[in-house]
Amino acid sequence: MSTWSNVLNFKKIALTAQDSLPELALVDLADWGLITLIGEDKKSYLQGQVTCDVATLTADQSTLGAHCDAKGKMRTIFRLFHHRDGYGFLQRQSIMATQLPELKKYAIFSKVDIEQSNDVLLGLTGSKANEVIEREFGGEGDVRAITAGTAVKVDEQRWLIAVATAQAEALAGKLATEAVLSDSTLWDLYDIQHAIPRVDAATELEFIPQAMNLQAVDAISFKKGCYTGQETVARAKYRGINKRAMYIVSGNTEHCPQPGDALERSVGENWRKGGTIISAYKFADSQAIALVGLPNDLDEDSQFRLAGQDASWHKLPLPYSLEDDQ
Repeated sequence: MSTWSNVLNFKKIALTAQDSLPELALVDLADWGLITLIGEDKKSYLQGQVTCDVATLTADQSTLGAHCDAKGKMRTIFRLFHHRDGYGFLQRQSIMATQLPELKKYAIFSKVDIEQSNDVLLGLTGSKANEVIEREFGGEGDVRAITAGTAVKVDEQRWLIAVATAQAEALAGKLATEAVLSDSTLWDLYDIQHAIPRVDAATELEFIPQAMNLQAVDAISFKKGCYTGQETVARAKYRGINKRAMYIVSGNTEHCPQPGDALERSVGENWRKGGTIISAYKFADSQAIALVGLPNDLDEDSQFRLAGQDASWHKLPLPYSLEDDQ
């Protein structure tokens, strides 16, 4: 059940690997959380903390970015956008308790208030999503101020909606008869298919940004100047120190892999740990698809398996290029 509605039932949709995705789905993003940053120093403060260029982010744009520690290891990957009188900072709920205090650590020296939002987070997905956004909210651009919140275009078939509880309940009630209701696993599937990285509690402080392809999804600015972890990120680009990348893999499994699980690779007649599961989705027919961090110099025909299982997994093509990784 949804954490904010006692009436509507948001549950995992039974999809096989061959099924088309719903033309319209309303997704309860209960596994995600929103941070808000408000105050006259919000832009300058965040600019010195994260990999993306906050200063150039216009009101009708959103961007992916990362918040790293001093060694360049990621605490979180987020989507940033203008929200009400400040910024909205969308990230996984599982790392909120550890990452939020780190983001706030130096805020006492700036005029900025950083808090977790009580907004309800919904996703609207499918080929009819744009049509519904136009009908319900109107406006222009990829980020739109709406009653009591914001609508953010994520890709051609996805919108994020961050609104107050009353507006979320009204919208869900209105769309319940025309949209499939889903839990956040449908959003996971879209992210995996589009190779959009994330950091959960099990993978916090494990990867540098380029090891999850952030340079390929415009989540790193190499022109903005200093921020926490910037030296490591710059060395990864200009000195080629990064030896990992994120890939899409697919295979059979009885249970959905979890973030942090090991993916083994074949080495001769033996198996060794090859990478770490970042996110995964299991279809109803025992097929699964996942994002995994792997060495970036493996042969294209490398074979993989989940630790403790026999079924073979294989890499799928990425929807973007990693050629600029070095």
